[in-house]
Amino acid sequence: MEPKNILVVDDEEEMRIALKEALHRAGYQVTLAGDGEEGYRLFNQNPAELVIADMRMPKMSGLELLQQVREKSGSVPFVIITAYGSVDDAVEAMKVGATDYLLKPFSADTLDDLLRRVFENGAGAAPSIPAPPRPGKERAGDTSRHIITSNEKMKHTLDIALRVAQSKSTVLIHGESGTGKELVARFIHANSDRSDKPFIAVNCAALPETLLESELFGHEKGSFTGAVVRKYGKFELANHGVILLDEITEMDPALQAKLLRVLQENEIDRVGGREPIPLDIRVIATTNRDLSKAVEEGKFRDDLYFRLNVIPLHLPPLREREGDLEVLIAYFIKKFNSMMGKAIKGITPEAEKTLKSNEWKGNIRELENVMERAVLLAREENITNDDLMLVPQAASLARNDAHADITEPGRTVSEMERRLIERTLQSTQGNRTRAAHMLGVSIRTLRNKLNEYKSSHPESVGQGN
Repeated sequence: MEPKNILVVDDEEEMRIALKEALHRAGYQVTLAGDGEEGYRLFNQNPAELVIADMRMPKMSGLELLQQVREKSGSVPFVIITAYGSVDDAVEAMKVGATDYLLKPFSADTLDDLLRRVFENGAGAAPSIPAPPRPGKERAGDTSRHIITSNEKMKHTLDIALRVAQSKSTVLIHGESGTGKELVARFIHANSDRSDKPFIAVNCAALPETLLESELFGHEKGSFTGAVVRKYGKFELANHGVILLDEITEMDPALQAKLLRVLQENEIDRVGGREPIPLDIRVIATTNRDLSKAVEEGKFRDDLYFRLNVIPLHLPPLREREGDLEVLIAYFIKKFNSMMGKAIKGITPEAEKTLKSNEWKGNIRELENVMERAVLLAREENITNDDLMLVPQAASLARNDAHADITEPGRTVSEMERRLIERTLQSTQGNRTRAAHMLGVSIRTLRNKLNEYKSSHPESVGQGN
């Protein structure tokens, strides 16, 4: 199968080139257009599987292009790029039918996350839990997500998720990093009566405390220095739909009190606002920590915990999902074959043994990264141990440093992991994004690890960027 084709429409040449390079690295074909009219002409000539367009362009705006594309194809994903402070435009675009939006400036990680959300809707070769057809909707047109699993624990969790999907009750999803918490949240949304309404995700750990309140609740023009326009917060953008509060344990205690009021009163106050704004919204929260322990330690409000923990869902780590490793390997081979235009058939017994012996601390996200790399590197029809590259990072760093003791006998796995992260950060001059790429994990996983080491070894791991 050919790699998916993405149409990028932007009047800024630098943005077009940057997006083209990032998308090519991710294995996609890219078509570029410098304005909306050219973009629509190219779409008619060769319909893309995703359109990414800037909101404000000459000749035809991104919103006008979206409307034209929707008349021709109601199902093709369409992502709007808009500048910070122009969230009104994004809201309008999502009302017209945009799939999602990118807020300038955005990182490569943000783009990768968005592409993953857009393109992980299709069914893989492995067993999956599909969304049941909703009344009045044809199954063929249903874009609900599929979660790849054959494990009974996971099937039980998804069965509960399906049963509560139609309610408005808050859901708290707990699981290690990389287990698919956001995917399950989107699964719930896709199977609810709010599936045609917004789904807005907020990473509570990725925003400074000083910005999180404005990001969540919005602000009025002039409410503080730098507030040059009114900004709609994530709660307003998600009104009538679902808001996902990712890594909820990272939320500042003062903000926890304001969130509790939102859940109790179903209304928000913009920063600098004069009157409350009513909401009809469903809240889903995720955490990779023991939230009850955080309550006991006084780091999280107990009243907020009970408000969030109405429907608790636990996602088992990959090492406890018996039978899922094999089906996920097959699924990722098929997925990356399609993205990269390759024809890998499977995996050698030795490579499969290596994968089964791995601890998978990064869970499915780590496995996905490993399989993407393996499919890319594979020169034979089956993936080999050399293609997996699970150990070379530690071995290479050890060989290049005469004093390296990463793999010194007697060290615990945790100590080896910490030292490997330290060495990798040193080799990238503290650049976390590059370090995460070298380690084969997401920037979020690396950030969580650094926070973990900072709390237990505050002097050991550099901060970087």
